Amino acid sequence: MKNNIILKSFIGFSLVYLLIILFGREDIVWFLKPFLLPFLILAVYLHERFTTKKILLTALTLSWIGDIILMFADKGELYFIAGLIAFLLSHISYIILFSKQLKIYLKKSKIIFWVGVTAIAFYLIVMMLILLPSLGDLKIPVFLYALTISIMLLFALKGFLNWQKPASIYILIGATIFVASDSILAFDKFYAPLQYSSFLIMSTYLLAQYLIVTGILKLNKKK
Repeated sequence: MKNNIILKSFIGFSLVYLLIILFGREDIVWFLKPFLLPFLILAVYLHERFTTKKILLTALTLSWIGDIILMFADKGELYFIAGLIAFLLSHISYIILFSKQLKIYLKKSKIIFWVGVTAIAFYLIVMMLILLPSLGDLKIPVFLYALTISIMLLFALKGFLNWQKPASIYILIGATIFVASDSILAFDKFYAPLQYSSFLIMSTYLLAQYLIVTGILKLNKKK
């Protein structure tokens, strides 16, 4: 019951946050940003015990740390790199989380799986071809990050073919949107500035985190 109230509070707070972004008040949202993910962290913390709970808390906490570090990205490239590392570790945590939730791979879903693998590989190649000319010294870090989020999405796809619905759908959509959010951020920073980039990045990011958390909690709900 407490979890549902906290998750609904996260939705409400996020909507207010995004509305303020649309009004162009970056000065206000800067102070509100650190208070977004703690709603999800608290919801997971108060949830009944399950085997991957600590890993999910770790992933969310690392994302939260990344959020705070990236607030100072305009102060220097080191802040961006540190934020990148925090989110890289967060995605690695999600990979571990999804892998530990996996049980038996369904052989009858091999076609869907390999179509998904092809799509993810295509995304990675195209994204890197677009970004590489403008990455400079960040070529290797950005490639490693792009590779990691692609692997995270791959594990979410494997989970989608194993886990019960609707939890599996929540997690796969969440992981896909997370990749989209990171891609928008990279495109905006390294290729060409996008209109409403802050709104697009944060709306997809918050939705992705919410869907993954909700999916994992549903997956581990005691019957």
